[in-house]
Amino acid sequence: MTTNRDAHAPAPHAADSHDLIRVHGARENNLKDVSIEIPKRRLTVFTGVSGSGKSSLVFDTIAAESQRLINETYSAFVQGFMPTLARPEVDVLEGLTTAIIVDQQRMGADPRSTVGTATDANAMLRILFSRLGRPYVGPPAAFAFNVPRRTASGAMNVDKGKGERVVVRKAIYHGGMCARCEGRGSVTDIDLGQLFDDSKSLSEGALTIPGYTPGGWNYRLYSASGFVDPDKPIRQYTKKELHDFLHHEPVRMKIAGINMTYEGLVPRIQKSYLAKDKEALQPHIRAFVDRAVTFTTCPDCGGTRLSEGARSARIGGVNIADACAMQISDLAAWVRGLDEPSVAPLLTSLGQTLDSFVEIGLGYLSLDRPAGTLSGGEAQRVKMIRHLGSALTDTTYVFDEPTSGLHPHDIQRMNDLLRQLRDKGNTVLVVEHKPETIAIADHVVDLGPGAGAAGGSVCFEGTVEGLRASGTVTGRHFDDRAALKESVRKPTGALAIRGASTHNLRDVDVDVPLGVLCVVTGVAGSGKSSLVHGSLVNGAGGGGADGSGADGDAGGGDAGVVAVDQSPIRGSRRSNPATYSGLLEPIRKAFAKANGVKPALFSANSEGACPECNGAGVIYTDLAMMAGVATTCEACEGRRFDASVLEYHLGGHDITEVLAMSVTEAEAFFGSGEARNPAAHRILVRLADVGLGYLTLGQPLTTLSGGERQRLKLATHLGEKGGVYVLDEPTTGLHLADVEHLLGLLDRLVDSGKSVIVIEHHQAVMAHADWIIDLGPGAGHDGGRIVFEGTPADLVAARSTLTGEHLAAYVGA
Repeated sequence: MTTNRDAHAPAPHAADSHDLIRVHGARENNLKDVSIEIPKRRLTVFTGVSGSGKSSLVFDTIAAESQRLINETYSAFVQGFMPTLARPEVDVLEGLTTAIIVDQQRMGADPRSTVGTATDANAMLRILFSRLGRPYVGPPAAFAFNVPRRTASGAMNVDKGKGERVVVRKAIYHGGMCARCEGRGSVTDIDLGQLFDDSKSLSEGALTIPGYTPGGWNYRLYSASGFVDPDKPIRQYTKKELHDFLHHEPVRMKIAGINMTYEGLVPRIQKSYLAKDKEALQPHIRAFVDRAVTFTTCPDCGGTRLSEGARSARIGGVNIADACAMQISDLAAWVRGLDEPSVAPLLTSLGQTLDSFVEIGLGYLSLDRPAGTLSGGEAQRVKMIRHLGSALTDTTYVFDEPTSGLHPHDIQRMNDLLRQLRDKGNTVLVVEHKPETIAIADHVVDLGPGAGAAGGSVCFEGTVEGLRASGTVTGRHFDDRAALKESVRKPTGALAIRGASTHNLRDVDVDVPLGVLCVVTGVAGSGKSSLVHGSLVNGAGGGGADGSGADGDAGGGDAGVVAVDQSPIRGSRRSNPATYSGLLEPIRKAFAKANGVKPALFSANSEGACPECNGAGVIYTDLAMMAGVATTCEACEGRRFDASVLEYHLGGHDITEVLAMSVTEAEAFFGSGEARNPAAHRILVRLADVGLGYLTLGQPLTTLSGGERQRLKLATHLGEKGGVYVLDEPTTGLHLADVEHLLGLLDRLVDSGKSVIVIEHHQAVMAHADWIIDLGPGAGHDGGRIVFEGTPADLVAARSTLTGEHLAAYVGA
């Protein structure tokens, strides 16, 4: 006989009540007091138009607080070496787990960072060659191109408790770095003609290097050094004078009454400009470096970065440089073919890492590929490799558009990986626009309803079926499918590419039609960017009027090529859409003309800056290992300008009121009336054209989403004079609703007489094209060929390629 107590199910354990991540009152960036509950150990997708607040909620609130709390578990000493994170603007965050962020930030552009070093595959290869390589050349460090070989000898006093004695030792520190190029794989040669005009003397301004103007300290270092005569033309220098001027070793001396270090011009330029990441330099300095420096493959190591000793050790005829240069799918097969019981665990681990590359669709890369050359999507997938074999569970993985840069064929593979991570008991949070990935979600959070100030609210929470029926912007556009065009435009000419062989291209000959919308597509790694950027953009301008170019080149005719690539736009918290787009220049001039003062007054980075906060609007207080505090400047109340500047008006508004306007408001303001300004209006029309009408002119670039930055860059390039526009995946970061606006913009460009060439995976853009060039059939050495040329309708009818099959399924053919 059962008792009442037996009939009841046991009470749930208190630990099982934490199955939700609870967010209450999130106000980061444009979020409006957002409160949601996210189920753990499920796949949750966050949707919404670009700029609706997805990243603010997922990355800047949930992931940021998780990382901050983990950092606080370390000692104050350790925290002093870690980046300081401020607590996000949120009332309550409960149920957080350890967050692993897999974002689309490009990997460091350090010249010594490669795919192999970034994923630890190189570390395992080095151990393998140190154990099995013949002849034996040393420990794993002997195969590292980041470690130089050093020898040391001398006397050392050793106290062993029985009195001191002197021990003479010779120590060898093994390293595999090529001494000539210092592990970079290339050597630089400086064109002296770009550094100075040898027909002039220093006093006449012979130096043509940025920052070396007469009167400046860089100039005085040489003119007042006493090594050379400042009034003597450089070409008349003696051999000793020329050596002291160009190659003198560093020496401390008094110059113009001040103790300074003098060194030759060439090593000084190498240290100040060439040792830095070129992409991080200011544009005018980057242009100088491009002019003055030639990069050639290192003759000693042949570009492998490794010393001769490291290259001499081989396993079955293959050295470590050969292994790193192999396509990863081939390298994985080579590793599986090694049968050595003594290193069996190492071979298993290395094989799993290499198989992960293939599984994630990156089998076409090689381990020696510089990390800085990976696209945002490739970089994100390389970061994923660390986590695929991880034994951790109950972790929160946060992804930022993991399908970016993926062909529809590869998206299915990515979806499987996301499911695998969830099925291991992890919480997976994904910011995504592609309906194929939204469709696999267990839970959907839709933010909006608009972007910027019009967004920041939760419009829908629930299942995918509920989203379809919800009536939100995402729900309405979820099943949108662009139809094939009934008629396509006829080309007005063609750019001929002949014998293109950049990277994996196989001697490709193709005619790219002009005067139409041409889409270049193919699976990731098939050679699209190599064809368009390597052969067309970099080779443009060399042909005749018919566009016929040299072998492996593209003739540009008389049409300039404007290329909008995926490199991130640079900008600090002082940069905003007005400064980046060049809009601030005509605005400052208009204010100056209307008030009879200098234009520099109307820049918060120049004379008009508030003296208290130097134009930042906030005052930052560094608190060592604790999060720094940013307080609004009391003098300018966050306006960034000196009070006297705000007394000047244009059309009844001061400069801060103009910068607080949205693009749409400013377009009307500068379009007519007292403040009419055609130059400013033209830029604003372009910003509105790419769907950025809601952005305020003074919003810091650091607060813009990835999609917004891409479109801001596109709008800026639309102002350039050019007959051919080359766009690299312009749909990245765009909501389904925004893709319609983009297609309209591309049509307007073509109808105005431009030629538009788009590298794209999005089926809506393919369906809308006049002409498609499909590369493949696979990636890496399985790609690099043209597998289809023709109209989208012909591609769908033929179904002869992976792209054709997916496009046919998309349009319902």
